[in-house]
Amino acid sequence: MTITAGDRLPRGQLLRVGEAGPEAVDTAELMKGKIALFGLPGAFTGTCTNAHMPSFVRHADAFRAKGVLRIVCITVNDPFVVKAWADQTGATEAGIEVLADADGSMTKALGLDFTAPPVGFFGRCKRFAALIEDGEIKAIDVEDSPGNCTVSAGEALLQKV
Repeated sequence: MTITAGDRLPRGQLLRVGEAGPEAVDTAELMKGKIALFGLPGAFTGTCTNAHMPSFVRHADAFRAKGVLRIVCITVNDPFVVKAWADQTGATEAGIEVLADADGSMTKALGLDFTAPPVGFFGRCKRFAALIEDGEIKAIDVEDSPGNCTVSAGEALLQKV
C-alpha cells in the first residue's frame, strides 16, 4: 500500500558515499524536523536529470527559508552512481542529500516501487515529493507516469511548505 499523508515514514536504511566508502543512513535521521523528501526512478535518466533534480536545486534556498532543515532525494541505484550524479547535477553544491536505496527496500516500504522492463527498470521508485515533519508525512504527491514531473517538482512541493 502506498504511503499517504498522516502516515509515518517507515524505518529503513539508505546508503551514501562517505570518506571511507559506503555508509548506512538510518531513516530515523529523516524524522527530525521539517524535511523535503523526493524520490525518482534513476540517476542519469532523462526526466530525473533534466527536470526533477533541477527543480529542487533551483529552489533549495527557498525551502530552507521556509524552515526545511534537509532536502533529501532517494533513488534505487548504488551509492557510487548516486554520488556521481549528485555532483554532476549540482545537488551536492546545493546541499541536497542524494541517498541510494540500493536494494529498493525503502521504496517498497513506501509502497512506491514499480517495474518497467522495456526501459530496464526493475523495482525502481515512482517519482514523488513529500513534506515530512518529525517523521509524519504531511503532504505527498506521486506522478501518474515516471516520465512526468509536475506534482512532484520542487515548485509544487514548495507551495505546500
